[in-house]
Amino acid sequence: MNNISSQFKQIEHYWQHLAGLLSPAHSEVDYQRQVVMLDFLIDEIGENEQHPLVGLLENLGLLVHNYETQHYPIPTTSAVEVLSFLMEQHHLTQGDLREIGTQGVVSEILNGKRKLNLRQIRLLSQRFHVSPEVFM
Repeated sequence: MNNISSQFKQIEHYWQHLAGLLSPAHSEVDYQRQVVMLDFLIDEIGENEQHPLVGLLENLGLLVHNYETQHYPIPTTSAVEVLSFLMEQHHLTQGDLREIGTQGVVSEILNGKRKLNLRQIRLLSQRFHVSPEVFM
């Protein structure tokens, strides 16, 4: 019991210095401070999984992830939205996507009348150099 009390006193002393870093961010300033520290730790630790601060890196990463999930949610997009965006960015027409089907097939996909199949997803991911998951 005395050992636990002694450890608690040590933790209490250091916690004053670490609380702002290891507590959930309650403001953009808190979040930015954590991101700066996380970037520093990533640069410092690199691939060294034996580094003594790996646990700090992991915990700080979770705190940053939780803040970002709550405050900067990634909007979900449909396969059609992704395909339309990529076509626009690459200045492509429906006729330019012959590898996935005729212009009529591409039109049906873009209008939501037909879903992309696995072969089409694979071909589109190769063409645009993106993960197949963006079309699923």
